[in-house]
Amino acid sequence: MTNLLPHHDGSPIHVSDLEPSLGDTVTLRLRVPVGYGPLAAVRVRSNPDHEPAWSTATPAGVADGWQWWDAPLRIANPRQGYRWVLQHEDGRVEWLNQAGIHSLETLDTEDFAVIAHPAPPRWMYDAVMYQIFPDRFARSQAADERELPDWAIPAEWDDPVDPVLPGRSQQFYGGDLDGIVDRLDHLADLGIDLIYLTPFFPAASNHRYDSSSFDRVDPLLGGDEALVRLVEAAHARGIRVIGDLTSNHSGDRHEWFQAAVGHPDAPESDYYYFVDDENLRYEAWLGTPSLPKFNWSSQALRDRFIEGPDSVVAKWLDAPYRLDGWRIDVANMTGRLGAIDVNADVRRVLRRTMIEVNPDTVLLAEVANDPSADLQGDGWHGAMTYPPFTRPLWAWLGEARGAAYTTAEGDVRHDPWFFGQPIGGIPRYTARDLVAAMTRFTSNLPWRVRLGNMQALDSHDTGRFASVARPGTIPIAVGLSMTLPGMPVVFAGDEFGDTGVDGEMSRVPMPWGSDERDPAVAERLEVYRDLIGLRRAHPALARGGLRWVHVDDASLAFVREGETETVLVVASTGDLDVELPAAALPGAHRAETLYGQATLGVADDGAVLLSAEGPVFAAWRLPAPAAPDLAPDGPDQSWSGIADARWRTTAEEAERS
Repeated sequence: MTNLLPHHDGSPIHVSDLEPSLGDTVTLRLRVPVGYGPLAAVRVRSNPDHEPAWSTATPAGVADGWQWWDAPLRIANPRQGYRWVLQHEDGRVEWLNQAGIHSLETLDTEDFAVIAHPAPPRWMYDAVMYQIFPDRFARSQAADERELPDWAIPAEWDDPVDPVLPGRSQQFYGGDLDGIVDRLDHLADLGIDLIYLTPFFPAASNHRYDSSSFDRVDPLLGGDEALVRLVEAAHARGIRVIGDLTSNHSGDRHEWFQAAVGHPDAPESDYYYFVDDENLRYEAWLGTPSLPKFNWSSQALRDRFIEGPDSVVAKWLDAPYRLDGWRIDVANMTGRLGAIDVNADVRRVLRRTMIEVNPDTVLLAEVANDPSADLQGDGWHGAMTYPPFTRPLWAWLGEARGAAYTTAEGDVRHDPWFFGQPIGGIPRYTARDLVAAMTRFTSNLPWRVRLGNMQALDSHDTGRFASVARPGTIPIAVGLSMTLPGMPVVFAGDEFGDTGVDGEMSRVPMPWGSDERDPAVAERLEVYRDLIGLRRAHPALARGGLRWVHVDDASLAFVREGETETVLVVASTGDLDVELPAAALPGAHRAETLYGQATLGVADDGAVLLSAEGPVFAAWRLPAPAAPDLAPDGPDQSWSGIADARWRTTAEEAERS
């Protein structure tokens, strides 16, 4: 039977104010299993101005087998870190931080953290994102009438993707923005409420990350008016839309670069890193000449691109376009070159401009690897990043198939693609390894930022998970993306069962001709609709805390604890037979099945029995945690009631807007 451990997370049940201001005092709550210890004292160690400070916790009461402790935390810095210290009567000391419970003193970087920076838009917590690569999503009738540019290699919608250069970047299927409008009913039917568009600016490629201008929408996509039509049509369905900016580089055809190259006296000359007197040689993204790198030490570039109401960033958030935010391409590289590092300046200016134009917009960063150094709440609200979820999920639920794939240079390879890492294929993880990896890569992130991380099974830069998924694991993978803390992401086509062995072959045109009478297609669509529906129907899955209740090599179980409910989630690649103590799942006798074919039983002593034939993904609804009254306004108002009222008010405000 699983042993219970003390628990705290950043959710409203455990932190009285998720959006404090500097100087505020927040009340923190810790839960300790009854009988744990015994404890002589419980304290909070924080680090205002990087100097240790201590506060003593007081017992708040006992409920459902847990002793609750309250402690004050004064918010002295924009990122206020803290950890719990448990002093046992026998002299032992334990430290509890986001990485877990420890007998040794812990790192400040893994502390819990409350953020006093301006908060993200509250709709972010509830969003289910759908990523669209416009060239491959849908063609409107107007697409047939457009003249193709010199770079485009035309392709029919059912032609195979060409992975070899120049087809890799220039094969052109002709998807456009009005084609997306035509298919919005599909997204609404899935339950999607946020679209992420990869770049819509003119460029000399199908991916458009080599923009030739940031001041207009590519005419091949329908121009500026088409973006207005798309955003208006999406908003009418309750769907928000964010765009994609390349803040690290432009294309070499960009009007700013063309004004500067060979012209050292041009005002745009300091927008880039030219390394010779003639402005002919320059720094580029990963040495790619067509992608010259921006010099963010240039105030003129900042004024034109990211700062103030006349900037590129501001233009597309304002009328008539009204985008709901930005995803920033290779944000981790932006403003960094050798000894130069102005990344923090760029992300803070970006966010300040967005707040000035429309504070209800979201700012997400692409960070290829460990995002923690940049994701501390001062700029990015979250990240499109693979180590905290995507890669370990592939390693647990995926398997190498030996499928051949072709590189950009035309070489055929058989070693499995794994996020571009030359490690010989897909690592083999257990469920225990998955949880350890997720904990490692999220323990440095403030809770509020973790909720903004994009939780994708795959993307336009990766292979499709379905290409490596072990039998029966698609519902597990989709289910975990929808139920773990973070923003679920569906890459267009996953819901139809699209495959692709690497980042190029995943960019297949949408199979709109797929017949839902095909059992495989119908089954995959049902999985996505049901699990997106699960996420949308239960706020605890968006904003609730996270407490692991069981992990072994083949299975895991956790609860997302909210203000009005708890959702229990179980995932297993094999048969499941787990017994949990009563305090692990209070109220289990009232469990309501939400998804999956699994059995939850309660023994006479309250122990909970979970069983199923694997592979399986299942979820149940349980009562909200019973917490002792905090009673700031009277004896009848509970802590969870206060939090619930705060979030309910937030939801009402969002609905009105």
